[in-house]
Amino acid sequence: MMDATSATGVLHPYWPRDLLIPAYVANDRSMSEILVFLFSVSGVFLLVTWLLSGQKRTNGRLGTWRRLAVCWFAVCGFIHGVIEGWFSLYYDVIPGDQSFLSQLWKEYSKGDSRYVIADNFTVCMETVTAWLWGPFSFWAVYAFLTTKSYRFVLQLVISLGQLYGAVLYFYTEHRDGYAHSELGHPVYFWFYFVFMNVLWIVIPLVLIVDAWRQLSEAQTHADNKSKRH
Repeated sequence: MMDATSATGVLHPYWPRDLLIPAYVANDRSMSEILVFLFSVSGVFLLVTWLLSGQKRTNGRLGTWRRLAVCWFAVCGFIHGVIEGWFSLYYDVIPGDQSFLSQLWKEYSKGDSRYVIADNFTVCMETVTAWLWGPFSFWAVYAFLTTKSYRFVLQLVISLGQLYGAVLYFYTEHRDGYAHSELGHPVYFWFYFVFMNVLWIVIPLVLIVDAWRQLSEAQTHADNKSKRH
């Protein structure tokens, strides 16, 4: 991607090319450094949760798919609470800030420049995601590891919130004509913008259906029990 010069004379790599980012300072961290950090820390959360979820409990061990779901919530807790939490706190200084997480957001913004211009939708959406779905995701991990009765209620609530946010994220950019990314770029558009966000549509949909079934079975059992009495 070639850097573009805005009307203020500041070079930046974002779309649209005439975007005004007067405070922008280019990253001094490479794309590989940033991605290795993101996936390494996510991998640690996944591994630790996988090991914890494999321990035997009074009601038996969790199945493979349930353990994977718990791992998903652990990774979500990290991404929502830490990565997106950083954005929700420092969105107004990220373009010129050289902190590692600010540079991560400047790198991601090559796929969606709304994050370097403090777009109202992204600020509001990421703030809700960080401060609700981040803590709730860690709560869900705890609930499944300790077999709390409300664990599938948490799964349903979190997944509905994630799905709603992701649908709005894509739909608002569609309404803007995909103006904030280099349409069709294999890394910035397809990997950053599409793949890294479509996960929060596909996986929550699966978990919503799963929670629906679990809660329906529990209600059916409760109904049948009440009839017998």
